[in-house]
Amino acid sequence: MSVSEFHLVTHWRFDAPLQAVWREIETPEQWPSWWKAVKRVEVLKAGDGEGVGAVRRFTWTTALPYELSFAMQVIRIERHRLIEGRASGELDGTGIWTFTEDGTGTRVRYDWIVALSKPWMRTLAPLLRPVFAWNHGIVMAWGQEGLRRRLASPVPSEAGGAV
Repeated sequence: MSVSEFHLVTHWRFDAPLQAVWREIETPEQWPSWWKAVKRVEVLKAGDGEGVGAVRRFTWTTALPYELSFAMQVIRIERHRLIEGRASGELDGTGIWTFTEDGTGTRVRYDWIVALSKPWMRTLAPLLRPVFAWNHGIVMAWGQEGLRRRLASPVPSEAGGAV
């Protein structure tokens, strides 16, 4: 692995059923409503009935003073178990969400295996590697905190109106 490549692993646990956690993660268009780092999600291409092939452009804010944008194509879905996507743009690589039931709760693991694409990031990667990893940790902590609040709030049923 080069100094501009990262394999970052995040572990989340929620006191919520797997189906509820899955529903929130599988609908990234809703992420900006609960994940403060997600500024915008644009659907570029619809996927098949399960979502495979969907392409979305994500724009993220971070704990550091910069934004990142990249496209993510869903390449594999194993319902209620795994979502895998391929990132391209300012970051290139793979993201894999893995879901596991844990009693009445849910464990989520996210593997983010990416290479930096921005020239300034690649140049500074040897020096700033710990800062980039810290930044990723903060962004993911914001996601966990936001999703925990979201899961604790009643979510309207699909027939009940917009979320």
